[in-house]
Formats: sequence, structure tokens, C-alpha cells
Amino acid sequence: MLTRTAHRTLTEQLAERFAERIRARLLPAGARLPSVRECARQQGVSPYTVVAAYDQLLAQGLVEARRQRGFYVRDLTQKAPSALAGQALIAIESAAVEGLAAPAPVGARTLGAPIDAAALIRGMFQPDSGKPQPGAGVFPPLWLEEARFMPAAVRKVAASRALHDGSLSYGEPLGDPDLRHVLARRLAELNLPARPAQIMTTVGATHALDIVSRTLLKAGDPVMVEEPGWSVEFARLAALGMRVLPVPRRAEGPDLAVMARYCEVHAPKLFVSVSVLHNPTGHCLTPGSAHQVLRLAEQHGFYIAEDDTYSHLAPDHATRLSVLDGLRRTIYVSGFSKILAPNWRVGYLAAPPALVERLLDTKLLSTLTTPSLLEKALALCIDQGQLRRHAERMRLRLAQTRARSVQLALESGCRFAAEPAGMFGWVDTGVDTDMLAQRMLDEGYLLAPGALFHASRQPCTLMRINFTTTQDAAFWRVFQRVVAQNR
Repeated sequence: MLTRTAHRTLTEQLAERFAERIRARLLPAGARLPSVRECARQQGVSPYTVVAAYDQLLAQGLVEARRQRGFYVRDLTQKAPSALAGQALIAIESAAVEGLAAPAPVGARTLGAPIDAAALIRGMFQPDSGKPQPGAGVFPPLWLEEARFMPAAVRKVAASRALHDGSLSYGEPLGDPDLRHVLARRLAELNLPARPAQIMTTVGATHALDIVSRTLLKAGDPVMVEEPGWSVEFARLAALGMRVLPVPRRAEGPDLAVMARYCEVHAPKLFVSVSVLHNPTGHCLTPGSAHQVLRLAEQHGFYIAEDDTYSHLAPDHATRLSVLDGLRRTIYVSGFSKILAPNWRVGYLAAPPALVERLLDTKLLSTLTTPSLLEKALALCIDQGQLRRHAERMRLRLAQTRARSVQLALESGCRFAAEPAGMFGWVDTGVDTDMLAQRMLDEGYLLAPGALFHASRQPCTLMRINFTTTQDAAFWRVFQRVVAQNR
């Protein structure tokens, strides 16, 4: 809350709060600021203070005043035409498959404008408020500090002669050979046979997905994605100019009827799926649904990029498309940022032999090779069983934490739209979570509103919570108060 101090007036504090959100894109271009009266009520200040703060924002060039309409965030950067076109195509294709009229353009913003994917990512780099963040996509630092074996492995590898000799060249294009060999053994444990020559290391799983889409698609190509789904993937594909076709994700898997219609009408070239511990719902694919998806892929000739980012938190026997398919029409993607640390940025993909050279060309054009120091250290940790034991401890701790988070959420008036599983909960709050997210920012909490996980942004009462960062009863008390104010 705003507080009077001898050094900063309420006007300065309020203007700075809005300015920080605008620069971080938590208030995106075109967003309408609350009316003077509404802002005064929300912040507990006088209308005069709000007018003075808005005047400061005008002077800084961050907002513009529209006669008899209010104050709007200015566009500080020009969007690339391809990105804007991609966002519009999301809305058009979503409506077309249902035979509906196209909704308003995705870029249209109104009061309570949504937090977009880029804003959520930028929020991760903002100064720490000292509060656990419910919308976070990673484990808390205290959890990840338990992986002390990794820094020790880095020191050991750094002192080795092999690293010194290898550092004088670009290294192996596909990635460190030792890591690819241990990854092949890891995939064999999942019943996914892949030779080291089919495995390529990347700068995180996101980079692997980017390599796949840049290799198999060109601007304007149709690609199917699950909805709700990972907002960064929607935004990334839209920025590349792809025609994004959202497929509703059910508990058992993707909506097969919608996929079949897309195949008949649009002939998509790729389907991006999270089979195990789906983000944000936590759903896991059933064998029956998996077989039907693979039949569609074979019949219509599209590839499947299977994002198994949460593999270390899931049972090995969970149904995976790549396992059933044997890497014929599937490309398996995973990484270690979730289980080790976000900044390690070590990911990989396993692909059909016929695609490896094409994928490698794309990798070389984007990053040349990947740094071998972390890859060699990770190979050592996997080979010695340290990563496996760490993952087992994390799964046990997560199960205990999830139970407490679920209890707090239910006691706070929420209900779960999906059975709680994995790292995230898909929670129905009963209020518009875009509006709720803006109000909770005032309290120091960054939420992940439900509309963020839909390709065509629509008002939504759902939000994704991180079970490990929603253990604090103080957050839930603030949540209940803010929800009551917005009903």
C-alpha cells in the first residue's frame, strides 16, 4: 500500500508504481488506466493525488489522455508486422473451426488489460518483493539449493584437461558426446529408444521447441497447440507468423474431434503437446487418446513436438507419445531448468533420424554449438545417480507441499478445475483473474491469470498457481480480501 513518507509523496509513489508496470509490460500498450475515482478508491488516496500522478505519467510520455475516455498506456515499441499478424490469426482460426464470427483483435486492450506472456517473463526479472510469487513457473531458490552436487561437478569438470582441450574449438555440433550418451540411457529407461546421434543439446527446452518450429514451419503455416497451454509458446509461434490453431485440452488428452477438423480444413504441419503433467492443468495423457493422436498424425502427415519439461516430476510409466511412436512422427523435448535451476539452461531434443540434419542446421544458424562445461557436469551428475536421487527428493517434497496448497486454496473459496497434480494447480477463483492480477500487483503478488493460457484472450475466472509458492497463509488472506472487493 502507499504510505506517506518524508522523502516521497503519495503522488510520486503512485506514479512510480504505474511507471514500473508500464516499463515491465505488466500494463501493456493500449491498456486503459483505472478512472480517477476508481484508482483513488483502490489505492486509498484522494482523486487529486491520482490526477497529479497521471499528470506525471503524461509528462514522462508513458500514457496518453483521450478526451472523455480516460488515460491509456502508450505503445513504447513498435510491434513487428509478423507478430501482430500472428496474434490476429490466433483469433481468426480459433473462431473459424467452430464456425463462429472472428472475435475482436487480440491486440485490443481495455480496463484491466491482461498480463501477457512477455510481461510474465519480465516479471521474473523484477526486483524481489520478498514475497513468494503464486504465478511463478519455477521452484523456489531454497528448493533448488539442494542440488549442491551440480556446482561441485562444474568445478571438477572445469579442472579437467578434457574441458581445456575442448574449449579451444567450437565443440561437437550436436552437443557434448558424454551427455548425449547418458541421455540415451535415460530415454531407454522411459522405453524410448534413441541413439546418441538422434539427440541434440539446446539452450533449454524452449530453444529446442524453437529449433523444431523454425525447421518444420515457415511464416503462415498452421500449427496446432493445446488450449489452455503454455503462453510463451503461443506468443513465440505468433511472433514467427504461424497460424496458431488452439485444440481444447481435456483430462484424457486433446480434443480429437477438433484436431480432425483442423486436419481436414487447414492441413497443419505440427502439433505441440505436453503429454505428462500438462501446464497449467496437470493432466496426463491416457493411452487411448495417445493412440488416436498418433493415428491422426500418420493419416494427415503432421509431426508432433512433445514437450516433456516436467519429466523429472512424473512417473516413468506415464504415457508419452514419443514412446508409443518410437520417434517416427514425434520429436521429444525436455530439459533440466525446472529440476536444477532456471539459469543452467540445458535442454535437449530427440528426433527421427531423417530430421536430425535439418534440425542441426537450424541450431548452428541460431547458436552454433552449446557450452560444454555445464553439459559435461550434468553428464557426470546423471551418470553417478545424483540427479535421480535429487528428483526423487523433489517429488516427495512436492507431494507434501501440494497437499497444503490445495487445502489453503479450498479454504479461501477456490475450487480446482483439474485434479491437482505436479507443480501447478488450475484454480477457479470466481472472479475475472485479469482484473484480480492487476489488483494483486498492488499487494506485491504476481499472478498467472487464466486468460494468459488461452490463444484467444477472453475473460476468465481461472488462474494457475505454483504449489510451492502458495504455502503462505498471508497470501491467501490478501487474496480473499481482494476477491471480495472485486465481486
